[in-house]
Amino acid sequence: MTHFSKLLGASVLALSAGMATAQTDITVAIQLEPPNLDPTGGAAQAIDSVLYTNVFEGLTRFMADGSVVPGLAESWDISEDGLTYTFHLREGVTFHDGTTMDAEDVKFSLDRARAEDSTNAQKGLFTDIAEVTVIDPQTVEVKLAQQNGNFLFNMAWGDAVIVAPESIDTIASNPVGTGAFAFADWVQGDRIELTRNPDYWGTAPALDSATFRFISDPTAAFAAVMAEDVDAFVGFPAPENLPQFEADPRFQVLIGNTEGETILSINNKQEPFDNPQVREAIAHAIDRDALIDGAMFGYGTPIGTHFAPHNPDYVDLLDNSPYDPDRARALLAEAGYGDGFSTTLKLPPPSYARRGGEIIAAQLRDIGIDAEISNLEWAQWIEEVFTNKDFDLSIVSHTEPMDIGVYANPDYYFQYDNPDFQDLMDTLNATTDPATRSDLLAQAQTMIAKDYVNGYLFQLSVPTVAKAGLTGLWVDQPTAAVDLTGVAWSE
Repeated sequence: MTHFSKLLGASVLALSAGMATAQTDITVAIQLEPPNLDPTGGAAQAIDSVLYTNVFEGLTRFMADGSVVPGLAESWDISEDGLTYTFHLREGVTFHDGTTMDAEDVKFSLDRARAEDSTNAQKGLFTDIAEVTVIDPQTVEVKLAQQNGNFLFNMAWGDAVIVAPESIDTIASNPVGTGAFAFADWVQGDRIELTRNPDYWGTAPALDSATFRFISDPTAAFAAVMAEDVDAFVGFPAPENLPQFEADPRFQVLIGNTEGETILSINNKQEPFDNPQVREAIAHAIDRDALIDGAMFGYGTPIGTHFAPHNPDYVDLLDNSPYDPDRARALLAEAGYGDGFSTTLKLPPPSYARRGGEIIAAQLRDIGIDAEISNLEWAQWIEEVFTNKDFDLSIVSHTEPMDIGVYANPDYYFQYDNPDFQDLMDTLNATTDPATRSDLLAQAQTMIAKDYVNGYLFQLSVPTVAKAGLTGLWVDQPTAAVDLTGVAWSE
């Protein structure tokens, strides 16, 4: 569901030195606070929400429409065999601490991300890199072990931003990047403050400063926007209130797509979920429409596999797992669980998870599965579920773009270990022909759907409520980012 409300209202003016001038600061609210500020070492999307493009930049970057464009690399050459990428870096780029950004920093960043002891949440982005060589300060050569048709796309992820060895030890609490904004302060539990980078290599942002506030409670979110305590709320967590904002000329409401596949995550190595029949039973127990209506007030698109419906290569596999509680009960009986069983459902803070979890638990209870809900804070979820794999079921939205490749990692938190799928992903990575890639992606979507790896729920929409005079906000989120580099107040 995508629509744009009209920009309404007059420009917002601020008084400065006795003269009326356009406002140059902004307060943006998001629901989740980052657990740390290192996008190259943490899995939480909230890190990228604050820092992607604003503070940190990569060799390439995503634009609002999902396209990949030059970032810190102004151009590149690709060898005829597709194995060598020569990146030509922009001149005159400095980090926020005044140090120069050059080819040595690129080598450091890529080598660190792919190192054996790397804590990068998307280490798979770098597995095809065989060697990184500094040619001169403005030129770096990356040799791949095999062709990777996604390489430039991969380098645009937040996990692939360029960092410096001089500031890496304190990056988690004091991030130093090359972006249009520099980190200023982090008041944990409340806000992160950014300030304009006067030495930015690119187009100077219109904003002088930006404050990110963290408001997790939907009721508090509604109150903060209505009182105009915040200028925008990206990912507004109370969709039931959106009609009220649409009718109010003080605000604009933007409804966009995300790359967020919202899934009922299943620990595939944990009994009884190591039994495919049990996973299939769970898939048939889920009424997606009731979930989207009840938790999201209709904002969301049902999915039958881990792939974005707006992607041209999406395959509609909803018929593989229709809502059929009788079929679900029969499958449980065939699997030896005719009397059902008890399990746990660990939920992170977003309202799609907390609200959706109550509905999913009721749907599972209907087929004999008693799921005890455990509400976790984000840092707890990262530690228990994502890192330690100490869970049975969970609900989370995977907001990384084109991330079906995580199913090829048997150590990923839902622990799906299928050599056939791993081989399929290896073939995909080595394939550059678009038609062949489309066919391989269709096979991949179908394989994980028919293995019922997870319960595929819906594609997360992103509602943004903003004051009427604000321009340049992303409507869609091709990656989890609140890019402020093009945001301004209308005159």
